[in-house]
Amino acid sequence: MSTTPASTPTSAASSAPSASFLARRPVWQVGYLSGLAAGVAVEAWGLATRAAGVPMRAAGLGSHHATPITVGMFAMGTMVVTFWFTFAVILMARFAKNPKRTYLRTALPLLALSLAAPLTAADTVISTKLTLAAAHLIAGAIIIPAVARRLSRER
Repeated sequence: MSTTPASTPTSAASSAPSASFLARRPVWQVGYLSGLAAGVAVEAWGLATRAAGVPMRAAGLGSHHATPITVGMFAMGTMVVTFWFTFAVILMARFAKNPKRTYLRTALPLLALSLAAPLTAADTVISTKLTLAAAHLIAGAIIIPAVARRLSRER
């Protein structure tokens, strides 16, 4: 029969190193680090779908003719949105009564709204539309929980 000493850490104290790393970072760093991870993930997604034969041509907002989606554009788009939205997150963290709730009430509807752009793109085949929409969801699945977790930390 073995006994566990009282000083043995519990599972709550031995949480994942990455979670504790992000919990100690400023909000802007969590935003940019999660955006970087999302950029890598969506670029890998774009390269995989390109290799599977999905045509990488889409029309931008307001355009009627598709143009090529070049290598790097998935990551670039993710980082541009992350850059600008992080300013809003910093303001939420500083001024909102409940920053996590405010963030989720802003980010989730914006993620849903962002799906309209690829799904309604003119002169774009459905496989490309679905690939682009999935990229939005992949980025959101990486960034939103990381930032929300950081915002839930006591001030």
